[in-house]
Amino acid sequence: MYKIMLADDEGIVIESLQYIIKQNFGEECVVDYAKSGRSVIERSEIFRPEIVIMDIHMPGINGIDAMKEIKKFFPSIIFIVLSAFDKFDYAKEAINLGVLEYLHKPVSKERIVEVLRRGMQQIDMERKKRSNDLIIREKMEAVVPILENGFIYTLLLQEFVREDIANFKNLLEIPYDYGYMMVLVCGEEQIGSLMTNAVGTSVSIQNHYKEMREYIREAIQIGVVGPVMANKIVVFVPFVSMSMSYEERIQVIEQSRVLIRQLKSHIDIRFRLGIGSVYYVSEAVKSYSEALKSLLDTTGLVAHVDDLPFACSYEKDYPITIEKAIFEAIPRGDLNLATASAYAFFDWMVMTYPDCMTDIKLKALEFVLWAEHIAYENGGMTYEFRSRREYLPTVIEIEQYDALRLWFVERIENACRNVAAKKKITSIGTVEKAKLYIREHYHKELSLEEVSRQVNISPYYFSKVFKEETGINFIDYLTELRMKVAKQLLLESEKSMKEIGIMVGYSDPNYFSRSFKKNVGKTPTEYKEGGVS
Repeated sequence: MYKIMLADDEGIVIESLQYIIKQNFGEECVVDYAKSGRSVIERSEIFRPEIVIMDIHMPGINGIDAMKEIKKFFPSIIFIVLSAFDKFDYAKEAINLGVLEYLHKPVSKERIVEVLRRGMQQIDMERKKRSNDLIIREKMEAVVPILENGFIYTLLLQEFVREDIANFKNLLEIPYDYGYMMVLVCGEEQIGSLMTNAVGTSVSIQNHYKEMREYIREAIQIGVVGPVMANKIVVFVPFVSMSMSYEERIQVIEQSRVLIRQLKSHIDIRFRLGIGSVYYVSEAVKSYSEALKSLLDTTGLVAHVDDLPFACSYEKDYPITIEKAIFEAIPRGDLNLATASAYAFFDWMVMTYPDCMTDIKLKALEFVLWAEHIAYENGGMTYEFRSRREYLPTVIEIEQYDALRLWFVERIENACRNVAAKKKITSIGTVEKAKLYIREHYHKELSLEEVSRQVNISPYYFSKVFKEETGINFIDYLTELRMKVAKQLLLESEKSMKEIGIMVGYSDPNYFSRSFKKNVGKTPTEYKEGGVS
């Protein structure tokens, strides 16, 4: 169904157009008409036409001005100009208004029908687009909460690789590399810093989750709203920089207070909200811990960690991002990042405090000791109580920054290198042990699960480590070994195909023959008769 408005001060023109539309489109169209500029504006507001056939010269407001006015409220209306005036200025203004066609009276019936059909096709395309947009939106409404829940769980459980965070950021349109966590806690009653009846209120907020989600989204504008977890809802809010100014913190707190009031007025549950500091997205779990701690250490409805005495603050321009990079690189065994970050941090100290050798020595010693602590925790070093007895005397005796820099970077590199080497040795030892077991048991039915049990790691992790170290997966390695032994037996023994198959782990002779042909390119018989060639 199409709604068409006819605007012309000549009754005969309107009657003719009505006849043409009725004759060619029948019940497909609903038609209304107006005989003045003001009338067409007023009737359009009520009738809401999709196509308007407009004369330029009409009593009162002319057609051009009438179109401009209608466009303000209905920008998608299709205009067709029908006029006896062939003036360039009129045509130019009509084109600027996006008129579909400028027709000059008199015009043939065929021409009017052709232009109307084009208008209807345009309407159909727009309707289809709107329908598709709604379908996509409907699907996204279902998918986005799942993605958001996955993102929050990923951050809290810390089970991700860098690509995971990048993918989530892209899919959820998270614009920044930093952000902070908000934790909304619910309960029936507040006793001190704790909320009572967590189980009961968790059921209540599940019932109100969709409504609460809308209020939270309205408050944070950009962010990710997590699922209900017991009596908590965790929210990640992207932030443009690594630190939040005093004014920005006040604004966040005030927005949070407004959110709490809105929730309380619409849902019969008590709410408190904790806010953590800004971190890299990958470190947002720290902000989550801070948000929870801020609620436990205060009794207010809204608590920001930076308002509390346990929050750590840094002097202006302190390179916190470089410091974090050093201590993120070590447990990963990322030597390049650790080295580059160590050099960058030391250069910052010398550039910022060139006359503070003692302070720089203390900081270098602090970083080295903490880097080695991380290496101990990650199995990269064996702790010996007196292994660092020379550190303090050595650092005290150093007089030049170049020598101190060298000592500092070497110790950071050693801690990182030890972690990387330990991981490598562990994986290589695991794989060598697995390969030995496979060589000793290839003649039996052997599974990935059985071998992984022998090296005492999960099948999933064993499969990953085995592939990384050997370049092939477990099944391919086992098959290659069996085929190698089978070829040797075929050439050097007089045993039957069935016997050889059993000797290399195939109880079914037909399956052995098919596997041999697939991997060697010949049947066992062809291989035996043809020799090594």
